[in-house]
Amino acid sequence: MVDLSVILAGFGDVFTPMTLLFILFGVVLGQFVGAVPGIGPVMAMAIAIPFTFGLDPLAAIAFLVGVNKGGLVGGAVPAILMNTPGTPDAAATALDGYPLARQGKPIKATKMALFSSVSGDTFSDIVLITVSAPLAILALKMGPVEIVALMIFAFSVISGLMGESLIKGVIAAALGLMFSFVGADPESFTPRLMFGYWDLYDGLALTSVAIGMLAISEILRRMTESFGQAGQGVLAPDNGNPEDRRVSWAEFWSCRFTLLRGATLGTILGALPGIGSTAAAFMSYATTKAASKDPDSFGRGNIQGIAATESANSAVVGANLIPLLTLGIPGSVTAALIISAFMIHGMQPGPLLFETQGRLVYGLFGAMIIANFLNLWVGQLGLRIWVKVVSAPESVIFSSALLLCFVGVAMATNGIFGIVIMLIFAALGILMHSFGYSMVIFIIAFFLGPQFEKSLAQALALLDGNLLRIYTSPVALALLVLSVISVFWFVSRRTNAKADTTNLGVPDGEVLDQKR
Repeated sequence: MVDLSVILAGFGDVFTPMTLLFILFGVVLGQFVGAVPGIGPVMAMAIAIPFTFGLDPLAAIAFLVGVNKGGLVGGAVPAILMNTPGTPDAAATALDGYPLARQGKPIKATKMALFSSVSGDTFSDIVLITVSAPLAILALKMGPVEIVALMIFAFSVISGLMGESLIKGVIAAALGLMFSFVGADPESFTPRLMFGYWDLYDGLALTSVAIGMLAISEILRRMTESFGQAGQGVLAPDNGNPEDRRVSWAEFWSCRFTLLRGATLGTILGALPGIGSTAAAFMSYATTKAASKDPDSFGRGNIQGIAATESANSAVVGANLIPLLTLGIPGSVTAALIISAFMIHGMQPGPLLFETQGRLVYGLFGAMIIANFLNLWVGQLGLRIWVKVVSAPESVIFSSALLLCFVGVAMATNGIFGIVIMLIFAALGILMHSFGYSMVIFIIAFFLGPQFEKSLAQALALLDGNLLRIYTSPVALALLVLSVISVFWFVSRRTNAKADTTNLGVPDGEVLDQKR
């Protein structure tokens, strides 16, 4: 047990001018790189880590945490204004944020994203500070069998809710898993699906795949729709209504259960190594839509959808540090980068960290809380600047976004090969959009593919290759039963909906257009 004097000393260390300055700088930089498609907080953190070597350990790690927190807030800005997520986490935010912006409410949408992000982030930080050790023990008890069952359940729910049809959703998930298998086998390191290109030995870069499918394909598709005419990046008419420029307390309070659900889900998933903020955002969106009395309003500008995704993906930031600080296991790419910063400064995250570096740990906790307040303050000032993007011509926005995507991917993948992969998946994204296959499901399956494969191999080893022994894990068995139930429920729901529209004389094509 850490002494109270150590805890108070750690929180006191945060209130030094140098530490506060680096937290502020990290938040501002994070919001900037998150708001610019093609960069993102992960790339900024990776570039910044070597430059933190000469800093005080608390200032260095607090700076990286500030970049991560600010990046999630900034990533929602282009997702809402341009339907081009600045980070993969913000892809779910675009589902309702972009339609709301097209209705002339971009400031309302971005402010709701900001408030939801800070709310979810603060919730997970409080959980991290108060109950980090018990949650770490719970995460440790989730073995490979349970992880596989949890991912199958996630795929079943997301495929049923996100795609036009359950079959197309399953196909998109299967394609994502297939492309995640490119590269060396994690068990025997045998090359797979490389076709002689040894640049693929480490697999397809998530940066190239995500930016290609989510950003480049959307930019190219919208450029073709403009027919050579330069218009605004976001056609958001200003109706002059001041209510459309703010989020009232009544609107925010009406989302309290959605925020609590998203923050709780993001905290739980963030505490499990390997399941990051992207999966949490879409899981929260799916559960919120399923629990809604008006699920058809989602995807058309429902503010509840923004609250669900932003509260969940931001809650992962604090929860990711639970296994990192207590077990030494990074729960995400950003957590792995923070571990690198710890090791650069001569510290080894793990069970003994609270005893040997308790003052630093609680100083980090204090920095995280301060970063949330700065995120809120900087965000409200920064949104006034970023929302002005709606008045810029498409030629400027799209050409700048394309340039930054190319430069960002080239920096992240160390060469032209990553750009080629990005363009290939941009073409694949255009094809999938044309035929009604969900790119979002593809990205989630691709992101979770390596962890799913590794957990599946470990689960088969634990079960001696006999899947019928799944009954030895009640949690995994319950999750698989829920997966089957969810599939039947989605199929019956779509069948009933089709029957109702047929009875009303509504053509199927019109129904699909409404769902889109």
